[in-house]
Amino acid sequence: MSKVQEKWVCTECGNTQSQWSGNCSACKTWNTVEKFLEAKLPKGTMLQGAGVQKPIPITQVEIGAEERFSCGFPEVDKVFGGGIVKGSLTLVGGEPGIGKSTLMIQIAKKIADSGRKVMYVTGEESLSQAALRAKRVEAEHDNVLLYQETGFSRILQQIEKIQPDFMILDSIQICHKEELSAAPGSVSQVKEIAIALMKVAKELAVTTLCIGHVTKGGDVAGPKVLEHIVDTVLEFEGDRDLEIRMLRSKKNRFGKSDEMAIFSMQEKGLKEEENPSMIFLAKRLAPQTGSVIGTILEGSRPIFIDIEALVAPSAYPTPTRKASGFDPTRLAILLAVLEKKVGMHFAAYDVFLSIAGGVKVKDPAVDLALTLSIASSFTNKPIGADLVAIGEVGLGGEVRSVHKMQNRLKEVAALGFKRVLVPKGSLKETEKYPIEVIEVSTVDEAIQKILV
Repeated sequence: MSKVQEKWVCTECGNTQSQWSGNCSACKTWNTVEKFLEAKLPKGTMLQGAGVQKPIPITQVEIGAEERFSCGFPEVDKVFGGGIVKGSLTLVGGEPGIGKSTLMIQIAKKIADSGRKVMYVTGEESLSQAALRAKRVEAEHDNVLLYQETGFSRILQQIEKIQPDFMILDSIQICHKEELSAAPGSVSQVKEIAIALMKVAKELAVTTLCIGHVTKGGDVAGPKVLEHIVDTVLEFEGDRDLEIRMLRSKKNRFGKSDEMAIFSMQEKGLKEEENPSMIFLAKRLAPQTGSVIGTILEGSRPIFIDIEALVAPSAYPTPTRKASGFDPTRLAILLAVLEKKVGMHFAAYDVFLSIAGGVKVKDPAVDLALTLSIASSFTNKPIGADLVAIGEVGLGGEVRSVHKMQNRLKEVAALGFKRVLVPKGSLKETEKYPIEVIEVSTVDEAIQKILV
């Protein structure tokens, strides 16, 4: 007989403890530690089915091509690595009200258009609510079967009866296995359901998308093992007050995990944007202080963003430092570089930074554009709207080259910009571009050439 082992797991970070505590010993978050019962086999117990297969050399393993199909959105297909793999399990996370269910019902409609049978399991909404959303976004189809249920055994019975090609579970945290005593959304429930969904996807070839709740930090709620079990993890993010939405790949066993699709939320649902740079730059006013164009790389595609900075005299002894869409620690480092290497002192000034469109930026290639925007606002001198700045800034004030510079420069020329500021030595002698390329070695040199 297997023994039951009691563990305490943090629902924020997945850390395991031997006993309960008010806050997690790893991430220090309060009231997130829950009990998790795990079956433990006695010592010497042989696993069922052991010895059926034997290890073989890796060179003798037959590799078959994954069977993929389109979800109807070309940009989403890129995020999946060229289409959704048949029999895969995907987890989609995002904040409440961001549009996850809207995206799922639109994907269900487009998959149904290709002749496939789709089963949409809704646990958080009634059938009439789900049908009303489908009608609003024009996603009604006879091949999309709505099913309102939270009990996993009954969901499994319907899967075996209907045999759908595609299934959407909204959401995994509301679903529960009746044989487990834990409440829906608990660590044990989420883990067991994820394992069962993976078995259904692989054995019955039912391609599955499941929606997951997120924590206040933006990560998928539940144990970290949830993200390890599934094949693909997607993040659906954006500002609910703005129309722009982004679907980003965090993990992908069948392709690259750094692709992103851009949508705009409209009255009839989500619309795919093939040229996201124009969306981010559409509402940009002609030259103004503190505004500079930078570029980030999502997969192989450069995206241009508007970086806005405001430097204003502070009314308090301790000045304010605020950053929206950018790491505040990185902002503090760049401010220190401007003080030490350029001579701009911000001790008596508040500094506010914003990435237009609600984009969250991690690419170091925006460092040069960010420092120029701060310098522009500090000196009250505008930078022309025809300039793009590309480069990483080091602690010594040096401007470093970034990867895939050629891809970025080609896109700069394609969008009609006239000038581009790049690190010195990042171009080859044979490369020619129909734009003015300004090479700089330091931040101080860049400010002297552009602002002075």
